[in-house]
Amino acid sequence: MRILVTFAIENEFEPWRDRRGFRPVPPDPTQIAAPESYAAEIAGAQVTVVLTGAGPRPSAAAISLALQPTPETMDFCISSGLAGALKPSYRIGQVLAAREVRSGDIDAADPGALLQSSEALYSFAAECGATPVERFHTAGRVIGKAIEKKHLGAGADAVDMESFVILAEASRRGVPAIAVRAISDLADEELPFDMTGVFTEEGRISMPLVLAQVAKHPQSIGAVMKLGQSAKAAATELASFLDRYVEKLAAAGTGLEGRAASQR
Repeated sequence: MRILVTFAIENEFEPWRDRRGFRPVPPDPTQIAAPESYAAEIAGAQVTVVLTGAGPRPSAAAISLALQPTPETMDFCISSGLAGALKPSYRIGQVLAAREVRSGDIDAADPGALLQSSEALYSFAAECGATPVERFHTAGRVIGKAIEKKHLGAGADAVDMESFVILAEASRRGVPAIAVRAISDLADEELPFDMTGVFTEEGRISMPLVLAQVAKHPQSIGAVMKLGQSAKAAATELASFLDRYVEKLAAAGTGLEGRAASQR
């Protein structure tokens, strides 16, 4: 079995990488701007992790390359990483699995497009300890204001910037997929500044950009440190879930593939 797992940035992946000893995959010389990839064998499954970069544009380019047709097609795709809670009932580190993912401008009247996770993978995630929720919202920027979270919370449970485009490409390739995220900031929590400004065009965190934002908002230092601690805790909880989930996916083998294939 071959499983593709995506994260936006290295910090989200780090606890699972260290726990499972993922090894870097040399870039394919035939691919231009090949995404950073890692591989490990878990319970007999061949697991590939791709760091897509944060945001819809970098992640769309990365997942398109990661799912290019090859003789060894991926059996499943898991869009994972961290997300902001949109409802006050969710805690830091809680792992959510979404039945569907929405994409759209939060200021527009149009609710946006919807994509479904694989129902089999969704049910199995709940069996492995994730909280099953109805919907994630994929935004084009970091949603950091409590008022914006409240607005989105009327129609979604958590917000990220990658899941919709990951599921869209997986659907186009006929690969069953699911969106799973761990909560790194609460629904009523204001982020210290516009976090969109700390990412490069490739969707990587830039320390010079972070320091520039902190210099503009010196009162934010404590909040930045708290956010970092929350993100680390969430990534650790996500690693524990992914361990259980991938092991059980591998053990289910053909049976689960049949359940997923029936929904393609």
